[in-house]
Amino acid sequence: MGAAALALGGSAAAVASQTPRNETFRMLEMFGDVLGIVEQAYVVPVDNKKLIEAALQGMMTALDPHSNYLPAKAFGDLRERTTGEYSGVGLTITSEGGLVKVISPMDDSPAGRAGVQAGDVISAVNGQNAAGLTVSEVSDKLRGATGTSVTVTFLRDGEEPREVVLTREVIKVESVTGRLEGDFGYLRISTFNENTGRELTETIERLKREKPGLKGYVLDLRNNGGGLLTAAIDVSDAFLERGEIVSQRGRKPEDIERYAAKPGDLTGGLPVVVLINYGSASASEIVAGALKDQERATVVGLTSFGKGSVQTVIPLRGGQDGALSITTARYYTPSGRSIQKIGIEPDLEVARSEAEARIVSRSSFIYSEAAYSTALDSSIGAERKGPHTPREAPGADYAKDKDYQLQRALDVLRAGGDLTKLAAAPEGIVITEPGEDKVETAEAKTDTPETPTVTIKPDEPKPD
Repeated sequence: MGAAALALGGSAAAVASQTPRNETFRMLEMFGDVLGIVEQAYVVPVDNKKLIEAALQGMMTALDPHSNYLPAKAFGDLRERTTGEYSGVGLTITSEGGLVKVISPMDDSPAGRAGVQAGDVISAVNGQNAAGLTVSEVSDKLRGATGTSVTVTFLRDGEEPREVVLTREVIKVESVTGRLEGDFGYLRISTFNENTGRELTETIERLKREKPGLKGYVLDLRNNGGGLLTAAIDVSDAFLERGEIVSQRGRKPEDIERYAAKPGDLTGGLPVVVLINYGSASASEIVAGALKDQERATVVGLTSFGKGSVQTVIPLRGGQDGALSITTARYYTPSGRSIQKIGIEPDLEVARSEAEARIVSRSSFIYSEAAYSTALDSSIGAERKGPHTPREAPGADYAKDKDYQLQRALDVLRAGGDLTKLAAAPEGIVITEPGEDKVETAEAKTDTPETPTVTIKPDEPKPD
């Protein structure tokens, strides 16, 4: 889910177009002519409303992967998942190149417990081929009454197709959880919604009571696809005393908005480590970028997704006709770095497992904003780091049930956040220095042919 601003206005202001007005009117007339021909000549009767909605979706997705038209039901779903509960399997999904992919499984959801991972491709739902389906269509198939089941087939790089039966349940979006890890506090944020700032404050205060002598915190943003911009600002502010958190810059030079921290670091300045990976997107990247640039935290893990654009949601007729989600700006970290297509690079690059390191090393299965052919550029000329072997990764003999990224984050805290004092990697870890890695090249395997599709709003991925 991308960090999006919710616009409450009913319509967008008129702006200059690159197409002459007379030509625009002529093409609108042509659209009406085509609709009339389809209505009269198509082999079976058509639903004009569905055709026009599809045309609107096509127009918006031609702009970039994150601009979209939301029909009234989809707009209602968007509002629901930032505030309430729903019945589904707990997947955050998006679409690219005719394939519906998993951004992240939600914590303690049916999908999460079944072992679904970020980057998995949904190839079929209840035996129906999912190639060419939109995110909204797949989302509708995954959601349903509590207690009912859905059979989903997943594809994963280098593995056979995996069919999983998931039982739908009420997905209560608890965005923040926390626990003690020895002398340190572990904070997990799974999504950014209206309650995240409050839940984070409550969790930090609870951990302080349970362990008065806490020596630092791990903030885990792995596989967090994002959410509300306001929540990302609240989370960043919780660890900062002052300074800029993020800026967004729009179409015109004067369209710059900056967000700054207010006094009051809830952790009292204790060392902080932020955990990220390629499933950390948008709002997660705002937090990681702010804490990194302000030298407030050490970032550990893998380069994040790279979704650094702002979407404004504009209801049409108060939402009765749905809404437009349209890209209106780019995000920049406090140092002026663009997140778009680049992501946040960790201070200490660490893979969680041997399999995850293999994914990063392959050229065709990396799940990132840069993979979208229509993605906005970064605006600063920089590029995302290409396929490579992560500096630290578990070897074949390392215990599969251990979370090496978390263990390394705790090592950084034990070193007081100073990487020069970091303990050596333990036995069973493969260290690859820059320039030594051997990049594998592999193609994502699928049994389905390429099919043109309308990409539906990856910036606000559907939870199901």
